[in-house]
Amino acid sequence: MAGRNSHRSERARAVKERVTLSAVRCDYADVGGSRAVYLTFDDGPNPFCTPEVLDVLAQHRVPATFFVIGTYATEHPELIRRMIAEGHEVANHTMTHPDLSRCGSAKLRDEVVTASEAIRLACPRAVPRHMRAPYGIWTQEVLAMSARAGLTAIHWSVDPRDWSRPGVDRIVNSVMASVRPGAIVLLHDGYPPDEERLYTDATLRDQTTKALSYLIPALQRCGFAIRPLPQLH
Repeated sequence: MAGRNSHRSERARAVKERVTLSAVRCDYADVGGSRAVYLTFDDGPNPFCTPEVLDVLAQHRVPATFFVIGTYATEHPELIRRMIAEGHEVANHTMTHPDLSRCGSAKLRDEVVTASEAIRLACPRAVPRHMRAPYGIWTQEVLAMSARAGLTAIHWSVDPRDWSRPGVDRIVNSVMASVRPGAIVLLHDGYPPDEERLYTDATLRDQTTKALSYLIPALQRCGFAIRPLPQLH
């Protein structure tokens, strides 16, 4: 796991080298002056993790945005349909989760456009409005492609690194220490295709699901309202 963590960290650091995050939506603190918080989940849908996450969200009657990988949407269309039926948003996280900064223009377009098509094929009611670049690596080319595809680029402002399985308490405490009105919280309900060998069914996203069940009431006790991502245009 150490090698994977280093790989993730190197890619995350590359964000600032490639494009300033001021060009990417990291929060919605300027929307309406409310104490809204936005829950987002990357790298699904996953047949083991996503239903459990959806169960917790349904129990607490709160919405979320799922940035799904297109190949998984194709494999598990029933989960895309459930997300939409239960009032969540399904957004674009590319077709195969590559580092887009290493993709040529044709590959970049294919990753973005095909993922949106896969989402709509899985559930015709799904209308992707947002996109998140894998690993949070943005370039001017990625931003331009997102715009051409009619997608708003979305980053995050709170990252508890739940993918590293730091423990339920640490996930919850990390979010609560960093959350502010308008915060976009990054969580995960799956894993990228190239990391499949690192996991077993028993070590998927159980910490994330348990943390979520504590996190939602904690946010609400602090006066935060969990909302869908705004549609500004």
